[in-house]
Amino acid sequence: GPIVQFTKAKGHSLSDGLDDVQRAEMKAYMELVNNMLLTAELYVQWCDDATAAEVCSSSGLSLKYIWFVSGLLQVYFRFTSGLLQVYEDVSQCCQALSQRLGTQPYFFNKQPTELDALVFGHLFTILTTRLTSSELAERIKSYSNLLSFCKRIEQSYFYDKTEPTWTYSS
Repeated sequence: GPIVQFTKAKGHSLSDGLDDVQRAEMKAYMELVNNMLLTAELYVQWCDDATAAEVCSSSGLSLKYIWFVSGLLQVYFRFTSGLLQVYEDVSQCCQALSQRLGTQPYFFNKQPTELDALVFGHLFTILTTRLTSSELAERIKSYSNLLSFCKRIEQSYFYDKTEPTWTYSS
């Protein structure tokens, strides 16, 4: 993504300590996350009528804009089986991520990589964004190590001791 490219352009890489096999595995998991979690986020936020209406009313976005974006994404998603398939895809993705993470603090070694950043970004967004349905968040919550991972990343890198801690949406 853009953040990884930016840091790489500055001469930094979170995956410097990985060998070629680990890098290939990391890229495969990143593709899985982009194909499953990002797709689920887009589908739920734009193709679910109740959520799209909520976004429109609470954000001040034009109904025409919401309708246009929703229409484009519905064309994109017309070959899927719908919302239930999206939820199942999220469960399968989380199962794979949970198995890879195991009891480790990060997906590879003892330091975070681009995969950790990507997974945290998507899981944190799904867990903390209020939607008309909590089904996506509930699917993630069934994987305690992924929840612990998100809390650990948030507390290690984003926690502000002057602010009250957030809670995952329910």
